[in-house]
Amino acid sequence: MTDRTDIAVVVIGRNEGARLVAALASLAGRVQRIVYVDSGSTDGSLLAAANAGAQIVELDLDTPFTAARARNAGFEALDPLPEFVQFIDGDCILEPDWIAAGLGALRQNADIGIVTGWRSEIYPDASVYNGLADFEWHRPAGDIEACGGDMMVRTSVFTTVGGFNPHVIAAEDDEFCTRVRKAQWRVYRLPISMTQHDADMHRFGQWWQRAIRTGHGFAQVGALHPEYFLRARQRVWFYGAILPIAAVLAFFFLPWMLLPVFGLYILSYLKTVRGLMRAGLGSRKALHQSVFLSLSKFPNLIGLLTYHWRVLRSSDMAIIEYK
Repeated sequence: MTDRTDIAVVVIGRNEGARLVAALASLAGRVQRIVYVDSGSTDGSLLAAANAGAQIVELDLDTPFTAARARNAGFEALDPLPEFVQFIDGDCILEPDWIAAGLGALRQNADIGIVTGWRSEIYPDASVYNGLADFEWHRPAGDIEACGGDMMVRTSVFTTVGGFNPHVIAAEDDEFCTRVRKAQWRVYRLPISMTQHDADMHRFGQWWQRAIRTGHGFAQVGALHPEYFLRARQRVWFYGAILPIAAVLAFFFLPWMLLPVFGLYILSYLKTVRGLMRAGLGSRKALHQSVFLSLSKFPNLIGLLTYHWRVLRSSDMAIIEYK
């Protein structure tokens, strides 16, 4: 084991199975303290964590599970607190050189509160859905607005902003990063690989559920920070609700109006294709993935409406799982 005492790792998971075993193996010998937070797993996750020498935290089953709640519980289990905490999801493998790189960036830049790196899919060609996730992770390095749940954080910053919001069921990492930036800390992405992720999506239904969860995140985080996800929400309302309603009205009253409605969808699709190709995706993959990106506005809308319905009924913000 390394003699570093200034950093600990918090791993969260729920029924990740072999993915969790790989995640924990990637941490072996890199840090002294590993906390694994389990959200009601029914597989061998707890045994795998114990075999890896991790401190185990089991979340209370009576309170709704969220990734945010799990990360907070892992942080609270650290005693004494290290100077930095690396968060990683249980379906990710940490790259060997990441810990040293992340620590170096935080030590050399006192104004950075969160540092992250590049995430990639382990099996991007296993399905179009994995490919979509892989391209989703391709983001520029430098100062950024937000990052995913794999991140290295100053514990002083985490404590100051109050950690993750445990009630946010999706995009909780975006919400956390937004509060960190509003507290005048930088969120920074290094131009190096940090984690390998296993989306393990092979069915249309999985992708659809994930897109619903994304829409829920757009709405819930937008309710907390109206400026964030604004364009995303506008696109979902326009392409997922307004244009379909216009198409139905046109069908019954002004059939010729169907042409411009469908024309707007086609233009949006072509714009998406061009954007993916400019970002480096091959034409064949860009044409294929753009179909799903265009279609995603509909499950996104379901997610938006689900959030607002839950608020209206004062219901719990239950997690939306896709695997």
